[in-house]
Amino acid sequence: MNIKTNKFKVPAESIVDLSQWPTQVEDLYKSKKKYKKFLKKQIEALSAQQQLQYADNSHSLLLIFQAMDAAGKDGVIKHVMSGVNPQGCQVFSFKHPSAKELDHDFLWRTTQCLPERGRIGIFNRSYYEEVLIVRVHPEILHNQKLPDCLLKDDAIWPKRYKSIVDLEGHLHRNGTRVIKFFLHLSEDEQRQRFIDRIDQPEKNWKFTIDDINEREHWDEYMKAYEACLTATSTEHAPWYVIPADDKKNARLIVSQIILDAYEDMDMKYPETSEERRQELLAIREGLVSDE
Repeated sequence: MNIKTNKFKVPAESIVDLSQWPTQVEDLYKSKKKYKKFLKKQIEALSAQQQLQYADNSHSLLLIFQAMDAAGKDGVIKHVMSGVNPQGCQVFSFKHPSAKELDHDFLWRTTQCLPERGRIGIFNRSYYEEVLIVRVHPEILHNQKLPDCLLKDDAIWPKRYKSIVDLEGHLHRNGTRVIKFFLHLSEDEQRQRFIDRIDQPEKNWKFTIDDINEREHWDEYMKAYEACLTATSTEHAPWYVIPADDKKNARLIVSQIILDAYEDMDMKYPETSEERRQELLAIREGLVSDE
């Protein structure tokens, strides 16, 4: 399987029109059996790379997932990262901010959760909510205890984009690789997935009336995503627009993008000094003599 991931990457300084980005591509697998085989191979490779990252202990990896409801973020995270050692990976899901979080700047709550060196951090939604849902529902800004002058500032969104880009640049300069995924779901596919959640009792818990309320703002969300991707996709922290109408395709593409990122990192296992090697050999000799 050869997945050319660059075609899903948003070039820096490009203007994004999501109507020109597909939500469906030709299947990357010929059968369900082939899909499982490909994904298993990807998962094993990710596990090996994560072990190397943990041992190298100089790089961290931050994966950010954003999407409309029912696009499959949870499934991608569950399947793609299933082989990763839990000790080296943490997943954070950001919902409505708490009172304490509202007492800080909009980046504060997520920066508390950034991955340590040698580890993977996954944000299931992120600080990007502050330029997506908050932009679609600007009334949320009034609950963020901002000075009146900022609430009246027409440049509040470009300024927030700049804060985000500055943060991601800072992270990159300090060894954190940031990769951002927008799971691009069609409106028709979302409708069908909502119907499936209603028709299948075991999936009822996934569906709320809020999902329908947000669906009514589809066009506004697409404009917010276009502006966001345009302003914040950079060389060191790129956005990838992942066709998400087929969940299996999306998982294979995401896993390959992460593997490609690992290949670009200069990682190696710690070298053992000659002194340490002699010490280990002496310990081994003692263990053998105990038999």
